[in-house]
Amino acid sequence: MKVTSPTPKFKNTQGSTFHQELKRRVNEYFTANNKKSTGDFSLHFKAILFWTCYVALYVHVVFFTPVSWVALLECLAMGGLTAAIGFNVMHDGGHGSFSDSKFWNKIAAFSVNGLGASALMWNNKHNIIHHTYTNIDGVDDDIEIKPMLRMCPTQKKYKIHRFQHIYVWFLYTMLLIIWVFATDYTKYFKKKVGIVPIKKLSTFDHFAFWIAKIGYYIMMIALPIYMVGFVSWLVGFLVLAMFAGFVLSVVFQLAHTVEETAFPTPLGDTNNIENEWAIHQIETTANFATKNKLISWLVGGLNFQIEHHLFPKISHIHYPAISKIIKKTCDDFNVRYIEYKRMRDAVVSHALHLKKMGTA
Repeated sequence: MKVTSPTPKFKNTQGSTFHQELKRRVNEYFTANNKKSTGDFSLHFKAILFWTCYVALYVHVVFFTPVSWVALLECLAMGGLTAAIGFNVMHDGGHGSFSDSKFWNKIAAFSVNGLGASALMWNNKHNIIHHTYTNIDGVDDDIEIKPMLRMCPTQKKYKIHRFQHIYVWFLYTMLLIIWVFATDYTKYFKKKVGIVPIKKLSTFDHFAFWIAKIGYYIMMIALPIYMVGFVSWLVGFLVLAMFAGFVLSVVFQLAHTVEETAFPTPLGDTNNIENEWAIHQIETTANFATKNKLISWLVGGLNFQIEHHLFPKISHIHYPAISKIIKKTCDDFNVRYIEYKRMRDAVVSHALHLKKMGTA
């Protein structure tokens, strides 16, 4: 049954020991080690490093116009940095875990405006909806890529879906372009993310939305065209945006749309989800390449997606440590913990999942 309205409810956790024990053990870790759950100097240094590199590359490619092959490499690097800033800076900031300062969390969260997307729309789509209703068809906007992709069994299947595991990789390159130029506006004008209404925006919110969009268009479209010409800008922008979109899409999709993750539907006419919220998050989420320190550093710990979904207000720098606690708790309560040892294993599983959704 597909959810249309209202949003589903999770099993009452009153008397549940699993989620309470999870929180107790994780809190005990921070207390025993006298650590804050937010980001530290290493994260803040990484944020400065990524933004400095991004701005330096922008200035060089726009104002100093290197030879074509160098310019293309710099645009590719800017695309990678766009994704890295999103993963490491904006994402933690949006969840309030970048810093113990509310001011710096807001600065980090709103940094996504400088990359073309709206922080306001992201907060509604990701923090409020995706993190609550993960993998629930009709509510979780992250799996609503219809009609081009069928991500779960309850979505309608079309003949073209037989090939979706092949053409999906090109579609992923379009993510940032569609996000920046289309989906933000769809949410803004409809005042909804899917079926879920967006909280009424204040005058400041409206102002911030439009200023951010106009500012991005000036810096990333108008000024570069003026400096280097339309064709050179178009090629460079497409290289940047398509690479960023591909990286962003792949990392986020590996977390939820693989063979092992679940796509729960509400029970009967009750509109209730069978499991409590914590177990729902674990069953709909997967980790990958958690032993690979480089991948963990680049993707802002989003390969520890289970830890992130259970404790979004804890900075990703702590995920390797608390993952051991969460694994042990899952073992103790006989809750399945989904993990792929290598990133390529998760990529293959994602492709096989899409192939199955296209043919089954």
